[in-house]
Amino acid sequence: MQILQNIQAIKSKLSLVCKLIVVTKTRPIEVLQEVYNTGERLFGENRVQELVPKYEALPKDIQWHLIGHLQSNKVKYIAPFITCIHSVESLDLLIEINKQAKKYNRIITCLLQIYIAKEETKFGLSQEEALEILYSEKTKELTHILISGLMGMATNTEDMALVASEFKSLNDFFEKCQTIETPNIKITELSMGMSGDYALASSLGSTMVRVGSAIFI
Repeated sequence: MQILQNIQAIKSKLSLVCKLIVVTKTRPIEVLQEVYNTGERLFGENRVQELVPKYEALPKDIQWHLIGHLQSNKVKYIAPFITCIHSVESLDLLIEINKQAKKYNRIITCLLQIYIAKEETKFGLSQEEALEILYSEKTKELTHILISGLMGMATNTEDMALVASEFKSLNDFFEKCQTIETPNIKITELSMGMSGDYALASSLGSTMVRVGSAIFI
């Protein structure tokens, strides 16, 4: 695997404001150490049960992002170290993240996952549900979380026009949400784009792309 060359090729297609999150799903520690040695520090894992042992085995200056579906009962395992949770899809989950972060006197950054795909298998909030959370009085009471943006997953398709329309709709909503600002809400990050569509996502406003397979080829 030409990991460094692949990373450089990916980054050459990203805007100046778009960060690369290296997706570590199923990848062994020694391969992830090779990624680390190229200088990358933003790693994203889908599953808590994979994330915890990787955190324990790898250098501690890695900023870990949880990018997959998160159950409330798993939050306690990542609360001591997680940098950002991309997949928040309920107020109840935010409340649990806040509860666990408080135990460690931490503020955990969170993104609201928005449902944009034409697939029933994807998770996420509708725009209306997201706004309910952002304007909720209960959200304002959460002192150990920071809602810093949105995340979305486009339809898994070869139809790039459809993907572009989904990304554009999410970016439009992202810009709308940027007018909402409280002590624990500051919308600056838009996480969209994966191995098959990261360049398109970057061109349409993404500030974080989550790329795995395009690195490990």
